[in-house]
Amino acid sequence: MIIIRISALVAALLVFAGTAHAADYPQVRIETTAGAFTVRLDDERAPLSVANFLQYVEAGFYTDTIFHRVVTGFVIQGGGFNANLEPSEARPPIPNESGNGLTNRRMTIAMARTGEPHSADSQFYINLADNTGLDPKATRWGYAVFGEVISGQEVIDDIGNRATSPEGAFQNLPAAPVIIEQVTIEK
Repeated sequence: MIIIRISALVAALLVFAGTAHAADYPQVRIETTAGAFTVRLDDERAPLSVANFLQYVEAGFYTDTIFHRVVTGFVIQGGGFNANLEPSEARPPIPNESGNGLTNRRMTIAMARTGEPHSADSQFYINLADNTGLDPKATRWGYAVFGEVISGQEVIDDIGNRATSPEGAFQNLPAAPVIIEQVTIEK
């Protein structure tokens, strides 16, 4: 009887500790010309990606960058170019954390990269749909999810449905720029 009560108490404490920790994850507010949204970052499962993203936020790196890639029903991508399509100078890339248990589902934020698995630096994307094809497989690296949008999903959907107009190397560039005006850490 005592063992059962202790086991139940330990189980309850573990559940409470898990949810209390999730509430302590860093949150970042991203204000754009299309509206604002907030992301909660999972620094437990993606510590390198979150630390990298927060360093860029704290440095003011994302201010006046644009969402340069909008693919309706797939992703919106930003964090690398200004409105003149000039690249922002990023820090060295970070190791890929795609095997962290987080998946590319609707409204998650992940590190954008080239075909090289360990090439993610400042650019990120937000999934407009469940894109589990971007998750790691036994034969290849995936794209590292490091958080999720917790408010302002309607802003993400609005950006994701914007008309695009190809310009040079930018095949999915919004016809009217969506500019990131400010990114701040909320907690």
